[in-house]
Amino acid sequence: MRDDSAMTRLAKDLEALSSAEEFFAYFGLDYDPRVLAASRLHILKRFHDNLENVADLEALDEAAERAAYREQLSRAYATFVSGSALTMRVFPRLREPRGAFVALSAVRALAKR
Repeated sequence: MRDDSAMTRLAKDLEALSSAEEFFAYFGLDYDPRVLAASRLHILKRFHDNLENVADLEALDEAAERAAYREQLSRAYATFVSGSALTMRVFPRLREPRGAFVALSAVRALAKR
């Protein structure tokens, strides 16, 4: 992040936002509260990841930078409108292969021995 003297108005505004709803309100984006409730952290993580892939983001003027942020938040949200957090696997823990399934009945059988 830029030092305080070089921070744009956008950067200062974003630092004050704390909830997904605040991000959507700030950028004037509509959302389904059910989608946001189910995937808020995943959407914000995807938003962050999307921003990392925007070339020369900090070189943009403030209006273009704001438009890029808005577009990336919109794209992140759209990803989760049609898919779930589990299928999108945004967080590294969700990308790891799952262990073998052990049925509860097998655990109970072992416990009776």
